[in-house]
Amino acid sequence: MAFRESVPSALSRRSLLRGGAFLGAGAIMAGVPMAGLDRIAMARNAGNAAWPAVSALVDSYVESRKLANMVAVMGWQQRDPAIIARGGLSIGNPRPAGADSIFRIYSMTKPITGMAVMSLIDEGRLGLDQPLAEILPAFADMQVQKTYDGSITDLEPARRPITIRNLLTHTAGLGYSIIQKGPIARVYEAAGVVPGQVTKLPLGAAFGRGEPVRGLDVFADRLAKLPLVAQPGTRWSYSVGLDLLGRVIEVASGKDFDAFLQERFFGPLDMDSTGFRVKTSDVDRLTTNYGVIAGNLIPIDPPRQSVYLDEPAFPFGGAGLVSTPRDYDRFLQMLVGYGMYGGKRVMSERAVRLGTSNLLPDTVNTAGTMAAGGGFGAGGRVGLGAQEGTYGWGGAAGTVALVDMKRGLRASAYTQYMPSDAYPIHAAFPAAVVKDLVMQAQRGGLAA
Repeated sequence: MAFRESVPSALSRRSLLRGGAFLGAGAIMAGVPMAGLDRIAMARNAGNAAWPAVSALVDSYVESRKLANMVAVMGWQQRDPAIIARGGLSIGNPRPAGADSIFRIYSMTKPITGMAVMSLIDEGRLGLDQPLAEILPAFADMQVQKTYDGSITDLEPARRPITIRNLLTHTAGLGYSIIQKGPIARVYEAAGVVPGQVTKLPLGAAFGRGEPVRGLDVFADRLAKLPLVAQPGTRWSYSVGLDLLGRVIEVASGKDFDAFLQERFFGPLDMDSTGFRVKTSDVDRLTTNYGVIAGNLIPIDPPRQSVYLDEPAFPFGGAGLVSTPRDYDRFLQMLVGYGMYGGKRVMSERAVRLGTSNLLPDTVNTAGTMAAGGGFGAGGRVGLGAQEGTYGWGGAAGTVALVDMKRGLRASAYTQYMPSDAYPIHAAFPAAVVKDLVMQAQRGGLAA
């Protein structure tokens, strides 16, 4: 479904999907008395009473009908989470949204893809600083725009190879049809190198104009023929890097990307409702995605007409997954367990530690980007300095997830609306978590 020019400007193609614009994970502890937080005992899971600010945030959006629903999940270390859920699966649907409701997580797919890459690095099947061309030879001799988002004919050779590290951290010089402007965006769209779709409805919007190509191999081959928007390793530029890593995983592992994720994560973590497509039998758990237009919620992907009922053009490693709050919390639980879940080792501790650390090349300028003031790990933003140990990212439809590795905290929130900047949930949810943590610290922490 191509983007329609008749769509209201409130749902313009770039504002619609800037879902990665999540600043909370790296900044969650900014301005918080760290010593006080360190006094919090992590040994007991408390109910909603321990999270009044988070509960108030959820209530404020749902009771005012700004959102159809919102589910927040907070947990400590390997303990069962506290779940705060309000609203129905859609406006007018009496079935309540909850921990097992299905949400489009969009760019929260990126940390999962990133950790899949870290597993292969840990096994020696990939190298963090390995040139991409050793895996995908078509990327050996890349051309680069001399001016970012400028002419696509005024090019120069890449001065250094794209590496796996670059792809993980959006420093490869690749573009994004939902981010770039000018002729390079149109070239991406014409080539079908677009990162997914939002809806099948005629009012709808897609990830840019044009249909995505069919197959990860074709996606990679088409992308290799297009100019880079910046020299590799010089600029943080939100990109299709994590989508391309899906193809890298296929070549390195010898398995289809979606099958690899099922084997490594979704199966071992009991993430039974997570995938690139919603089963027909699960459609009654799928939430409605809304466009926020002039303050009104307009359904752009209702469950029974959802684009997620169809087989995707390819498994989009940057934005393609649907999941449930319970499922995604299990992924976060594995991270704060340094690779352990339910007594099983899913990833090595070394791989988790590296993936949640700052992997940005020293040569990269992040000024004015979503990475400014922080670092970047395997598909997610990380905190630096006093905020070291935080890692997470957000999705285009209002979802957000983070972990604090030092304290064993995991926190995530789920709802469905676009554009993501219609409401400040990506920043407001982490702020509410911090407010509750400060209150707990001031009261002496949770009892063991």
